[in-house]
Amino acid sequence: MVQKAKILLVDDRPENLLALEAILSALDQTLVRASSGEEALKALLTDDFAVILLDVQMPGMDGFETAAHIKRRERTRDIPIIFLTAINHGPHHTFRGYAAGAVDYISKPFDPWVLRAKVSVFVELYMKNCQLREQAALLRLQLEGGGKAAGGDAKEPAGLLAELSARLAAVEEQAEALSKQLDDESADAAAVATAAHLERKLTGLRRALDALEPGTGSASSVPSQN
Repeated sequence: MVQKAKILLVDDRPENLLALEAILSALDQTLVRASSGEEALKALLTDDFAVILLDVQMPGMDGFETAAHIKRRERTRDIPIIFLTAINHGPHHTFRGYAAGAVDYISKPFDPWVLRAKVSVFVELYMKNCQLREQAALLRLQLEGGGKAAGGDAKEPAGLLAELSARLAAVEEQAEALSKQLDDESADAAAVATAAHLERKLTGLRRALDALEPGTGSASSVPSQN
């Protein structure tokens, strides 16, 4: 069963959170509510999120301050943040959003389809990265455990390599399709850059896997897939 991605929704107004849930429910992912910046930071201590939708205007810790805390933490600094804000705040307000680390800045009222499409891109990238980490873990197992699969079950090295190659090929195919989709839709620069980073990691993992194939030498290490 494929694990669902978590999306963090941060807004101090319950009706806004309800509206976001209605818009994003079609993505069939896990939606997590936070009614303040402090509550959002607490949720980020224990869970991994694909993307954060963050309201700018909140009492106490506002969206800019919350984003600054998120970007200072090593665990959370790479999570994409989409700022949501009331309309007519001017270019300076928008600049503050990007300066705080946002990948996008959407004014209310926003187009539900556009918001859902933007969020779905980051969810897909997150899922591909999760798959990539799984492949890297299996490859490290092959390098360090002499061909033993998870759970201690022995498996022939050639068979494990074939399984790894097939799984990696599936991720490569999905990543290529996603990159083409981003090109076709003229997506956000941040999403395109994230996809390019994913492709570079896939290339490194493929090279390490190829080095394990008989007659091609051996890989001494596997690049980290953070």
